[in-house]
Amino acid sequence: MSVKILADSACDLPLSFFEENDVTLIPLKVHLGNEDYDDIITIDSKKVYEAIREGQVPKTSQASPLLFEEIFTKMAQNNEDGIYIAFSSQLSGTYQTAVMMLKQVKESFPDFNLVIVDSKCASLGYGLVVQEAVKLAKENASKDELLSKIKFHCEHMEHLFTVHDLEYLAKGGRVSKASAFLGGLLNIKPLLNVEDGKLVPIEKHRGKKKLFRRIIELMKERGASFDQQVIGISHGDDEETAHEIKAMIQQEFNADQFYITPIGSAVGSHAGAGTIAIFFLNKLND
Repeated sequence: MSVKILADSACDLPLSFFEENDVTLIPLKVHLGNEDYDDIITIDSKKVYEAIREGQVPKTSQASPLLFEEIFTKMAQNNEDGIYIAFSSQLSGTYQTAVMMLKQVKESFPDFNLVIVDSKCASLGYGLVVQEAVKLAKENASKDELLSKIKFHCEHMEHLFTVHDLEYLAKGGRVSKASAFLGGLLNIKPLLNVEDGKLVPIEKHRGKKKLFRRIIELMKERGASFDQQVIGISHGDDEETAHEIKAMIQQEFNADQFYITPIGSAVGSHAGAGTIAIFFLNKLND
């Protein structure tokens, strides 16, 4: 690839994807018990979900500034051209840290040509953007073409998801504690989406069947040409339910391209076990 692609672990793509496609991985940090881990690299998401079910509260932190400095400096020394697609700046400080460290590295390497894109996406919605970027980079698309396509996918990526318990998102400051309390009190399942990079609860439903039917309705309202795009489904250690909703989507939309993956340790620490998320484009072309 003439343009190097970088992404952080909040895209919830497996380590094998980074290794096989020569994509630079920037791991977020996961703190569990008395140990610190690099997301994807030194901790498996199953370990996080098991800990959550046992009552532990994992914590996360943004990628290390020193790691950014090391990666950016090496690229600059090698005269590499790159695009770093970052986790939503509304959900992590990683994007801001990357911007700060790029500015610092460019003091020594003013010609270093790296562009940092705030995806305003999360989990596999972010991952689908990274996959598209890698595909185009392998086809030797120009940097301008890549940036145009990346920004289009970021702007048009829909996120629809439900969590088993809003309490995890509340503890991490991702939703209000009032929303979490109400959802737990009434045993109501929330439906959330991402608006301008932020997590926003949009509806509440009683029962999984009603909730999934509503997701299908929203896909009809928001989506476009499901038979021509990859639909992402990520899950918090609940592959059975992920395949259940995949079957519903296949039946409703005649879709046949899916990418299913567990939600990684960093995102899963906040979303909790039992989360189900669906990602798709609401528009395929300009």
